[in-house]
Amino acid sequence: MANDTLMPAYTPTQHSTVMPRWLVESAFVALLLLVFVGLEPFKLPPPGGAALTNGSGDTLRQLIYVVVFAMLTIFAYQRRSLSAIGIVPLPLLLLIGWCFLSMTWSFVPSVTLRRAGLEMIVIVSAMLGVDAVGPKRSLELLRAVLIGVLIVNWISIPLIPQARQLPGEGAPALVGDWRGLYIQKNITGAVCVITALVELYFVTVRRSWRDVALLLAAIGFLIMTRSKTSMGFLPLVAAIGAIYGFGWKRDIDRWIVTIGALLSCVLLATVVMSHATEINRKLDNPQSFTGRAAIWEAEAGFIADHPWLGAGYGTFADTGKPSPLAPYVDDDWVEQASHGHDGYLQVAVTTGGIGLGLTMIAVVLLPLMGFWRRRPDDDLVFKGMLLGLFLFAVLHNLLESDYLEGDGPVWVMMLLVIAMLRGSHHEPHRDGGRAPCPAM
Repeated sequence: MANDTLMPAYTPTQHSTVMPRWLVESAFVALLLLVFVGLEPFKLPPPGGAALTNGSGDTLRQLIYVVVFAMLTIFAYQRRSLSAIGIVPLPLLLLIGWCFLSMTWSFVPSVTLRRAGLEMIVIVSAMLGVDAVGPKRSLELLRAVLIGVLIVNWISIPLIPQARQLPGEGAPALVGDWRGLYIQKNITGAVCVITALVELYFVTVRRSWRDVALLLAAIGFLIMTRSKTSMGFLPLVAAIGAIYGFGWKRDIDRWIVTIGALLSCVLLATVVMSHATEINRKLDNPQSFTGRAAIWEAEAGFIADHPWLGAGYGTFADTGKPSPLAPYVDDDWVEQASHGHDGYLQVAVTTGGIGLGLTMIAVVLLPLMGFWRRRPDDDLVFKGMLLGLFLFAVLHNLLESDYLEGDGPVWVMMLLVIAMLRGSHHEPHRDGGRAPCPAM
């Protein structure tokens, strides 16, 4: 199959190296902590609804990322020599290159260069980290970090005022919504979904009451965030992951599931078409979807005028210059928008149609082909959990912007899923041999 060349399974191996395994795992955990905790937990959002930064300009944050990146790169080189570059899928390498290339037409080249540098470090570190410790061990370490975040979030509610949304930060209806250590409740909601899907996997394979309690705790905190996007997608992606895990064992079952999914899509499209007038009325209202409709309209206008190259990677917000969408709106609210509330549109705005195409190939189409493949040694329950996480990211980007968002939790989770999927067919051997690199 074509995707066997671009995204094959591979077998990471472990052998005696200068760098001990515990140090490599520590570097991977440091990466996870940077992504899911950060250096400023419980930080209040900027006053006046100003755009939120992604930390790309924080010197200490950059330094830690560089150290983690260097450690994982050294370990990969010790195991594979120069062929270690094959750990990162070719489409992702092309996508990174396009982000850097957009600096040549970006209206803020220094911002594009800095943020593309962070993006490269995050993507490569995620791929090298999973390869170094193995897919199942990566999941265990990710779960440990997520549980730690969940516990801190619950403890913070009665003790730390900013763990809930405070008056004056936004719409009065949002006051009191739980957000824990994160700056925004929608980030908290997404992390709760990731935690719940991971815990659901452990409930399935271990059937422990402790895992059930942690699953319920994640769902409970998600409900208290009142993050509608995350709450709406969790049951859907969990159900699809479960169906995959139990219905992908035989070819006939696989086709039954696929045909059923296609019929469901046709049914959904029919319902949408039957309510087209009501939907259009909602979209015509700038305040619909908490202001998303106005942002989408501005993004669509920019894309129509700049279909191929975009404004330059990382230039959507917080650049020190007017937003590229400014000419397409009649008010200055766009300068306060931190992202485009749609990952697909935002990638098209910043990297153009070419960048969007590369993104879809690298992080959507090729992983889907990997999930479609069925091998005798597949752990289908594990792959079903990965599919649930993957689909959550794909759907979440319809209403939020996660693709290519630096070290955003949902984006990094998607990278980890891609890496775990590529290595899910075999666990690390301990025979002292060198792991074969994926064929490119």
